[in-house]
Amino acid sequence: MKVLVLGIGNVLWADEGFGPRCVEAMAEAFALPDHVRLLDGGTQGLYLLPFLEEAEAMLVFDAIDYGLPPATMKVVRDGEVPAFMGAKKMSLHQTGFQDVVATAQLMGCCPAKMTLIGVQPVELEDFGGGLRPAVAASIAPALEIARAELASWGIAIAPGRTETDDLADAALRRDAYEQGRPSEDQACRLGDIRFFPAAKAETV
Repeated sequence: MKVLVLGIGNVLWADEGFGPRCVEAMAEAFALPDHVRLLDGGTQGLYLLPFLEEAEAMLVFDAIDYGLPPATMKVVRDGEVPAFMGAKKMSLHQTGFQDVVATAQLMGCCPAKMTLIGVQPVELEDFGGGLRPAVAASIAPALEIARAELASWGIAIAPGRTETDDLADAALRRDAYEQGRPSEDQACRLGDIRFFPAAKAETV
């Protein structure tokens, strides 16, 4: 069974980056078999359709506004996944991915099995910001949920590492991104000066 493990969201917008950070952590923690593909889907929307077409099962990590307490995780499956993806949109990426699933369903090529591992964000209004501590702490539990879900699909994964070209550029990986962060005064409300020259001008 071909499986797609997908993280979606914007790593430049605080807790929106939960999904990509999960697949990044999964690549570092587990040795996945060749028929399981790890993909940082970012905010690519319909460009993700070919990946769904070739998958028989899909596991998605994402930050979702469930209306629950911050950092709460919730797992939904199969037919519930599109409904939760569009229940309360936080950003354009959710609209885009809901459209991807709907298009795949109309084309008759949507994965037969779908699982969404979502976390309630703590903070989104911080462009250039990183994951808040409570959401970052949810990554490890999310990976264990994913491991159990894959096991229920008959896929056992062992500790190790997965080499893949389907993740973000090394400069955007969490450690490199966070270590290069300016001070909070420069980055939090004005924007990260690595991406906003105007923010740099206001702080000098």
